[in-house]
Formats: sequence, structure tokens, C-alpha cells
Amino acid sequence: MKKLVASILPLAVATVLSSAAFAQEATPANGAAPAHHEESATPHYPLKEPKEEEWTFAGPFGHYDKGQLQRGLKVYTEVCSACHSMNLVPFRMLDELGYSEAQVKAFAANYEVQDGPNAAGEMFTRKAVPSDHFPAPFPNAEAAAASNNGAAPPDFSLIAKAREVERGFPQFVFDIFTQYQEGGPDYIHSLLTGYEEPPAGFQVPQGGHYNPYFHAAAVLAMPKPLSDGQVTYDDGAPATVDQYSRDVSAFLMWAAEPHLEERKRTGFMVMIFLLIFTVLIYLTKRSIYANKEH
Repeated sequence: MKKLVASILPLAVATVLSSAAFAQEATPANGAAPAHHEESATPHYPLKEPKEEEWTFAGPFGHYDKGQLQRGLKVYTEVCSACHSMNLVPFRMLDELGYSEAQVKAFAANYEVQDGPNAAGEMFTRKAVPSDHFPAPFPNAEAAAASNNGAAPPDFSLIAKAREVERGFPQFVFDIFTQYQEGGPDYIHSLLTGYEEPPAGFQVPQGGHYNPYFHAAAVLAMPKPLSDGQVTYDDGAPATVDQYSRDVSAFLMWAAEPHLEERKRTGFMVMIFLLIFTVLIYLTKRSIYANKEH
């Protein structure tokens, strides 16, 4: 043991001395941290925190506005579907937006999907039916990336649940009681309406677009997708970027969680049951031990 300690001790002393010498060399005489560490610090994204919006589906009694969902579907089909797929959403689910069976069939027939093989062993295309899913705009991820500045657009089926807003302490504690679950739509709305000119001195790479609400960087490959008057609503709703963004954000939330209303109703009934059950247990306990000496 003494030999082991004797062999390790010189190595430990040398390590401590070299570390102290390195620290003295790296730290300025006034004790301040080197400036290059601060300059090279990675910024925290998003640069701007997404705004918390008001949604009809928020809170324990939230519900979807079918009119808004229909408008959001229109924005998706006329704008977003050119780049973004919804591979997990079948056409038959559109009846939950208030459409009849005939309307769903007519809507699906506007798309063509690949099917097969046929009797000759060949693949073929046919008109979509309600049981089919929204077809992807590109045959594969490589083709999607090649058409979009090298970045393949994400699938929109679950995007409203895959994107969130960083809340931090103590806000995330309050969210337990307020039941805040709308981080995805808040993020999508802020991103779609958040395109702006970069600050002075900021260099935007070629093919990039500045958006301080983007969760991964300050620049993204997607150009500003919405503009006023781009989509004409059938119900006379305002044809503005803000309205488009709100409607498509709500639609994407429905696509990601179509059973939200049922879940909230069930949760409320369960809480009522647990409350009544707790009262009954308390009264039973009092009845049993009322005449017992403690």
C-alpha cells in the first residue's frame, strides 16, 4: 500500500500544479473571464418566446370550433400541402369537422394515390377514397429536401404535439393547475406570423429566412408561407395572415389530437367520481369509528 501511495502522490501533485498554472495563464490579471468565451456562447433558441394565444380548445372545458377547423383545412390544402405531408391523417376523419359523408368522398376524390399491384403485378394510381390518408407531396425525403433548400419539410400529422413552448420555473408549476397544453399551436402561430427583417449586422445565409421564433436557429429554409388575401374563405372570415395562422394552427392541433374533446369530458367525469368517492370514504370512516374510543 505504501508503494502504491508513493507512486500516485507525485502524479497527483504534478496534476494539481499544472492545473493551477493553466488557470493562472487563462485568467486575466483582473480576474475577469476571457471575452472570447462570452462571444462564442451559443444563443438560446428561440430568440423570442412564442406568444400565449387564446384558443377555444384550451382549458378543462375546451372544444374545437368546427368553422375554424374547416378554414384551417382550406389553408392547409391550398398552401401547406404543397410541401408538408399528413401521412397519419385519413380523409374519413374529416367528418368530425362537420362534413357529410358525400362531402368527404368528394374531397378525397380530388387526390390521387398509388395502389397495387394489379393482376399484372404493376403499381397504378387511382382516385383517393375516405379510407386513404393525405398523400405526400414528394415521393421521398431526398426529393423533398432537394426542392426546399436542402431541408425536408416535416410531416404535419403530429406537429402540434411535437412542437412546444419552453415554460421554465415557476410557470410550468402553474401549468399543472391551469392545464396549459397549447404550446404547439402557440409556437406554430408565432412562427407563421414572426418573419421579420434581421437585426443590423446579422448575416442571413443564402436561401435562409430570419425568424426569431424558430425553435432550432434564427434562420430557417422555409420562406414566409402566408400573405394577406392568399386564401378566400367561404364564410367571410378576414383574409389576413393572422387569421390564416390561427386557423391552420387549430386545424393542426385537431389533426394531432382529434379526440381532445372526448378526453376532456372523460377527465372531468373521472374527477367528479373521485370527489364523490372521497366524500363517501370519509363518511364511511366517520360512521365506523364514531363510537370507538381513541
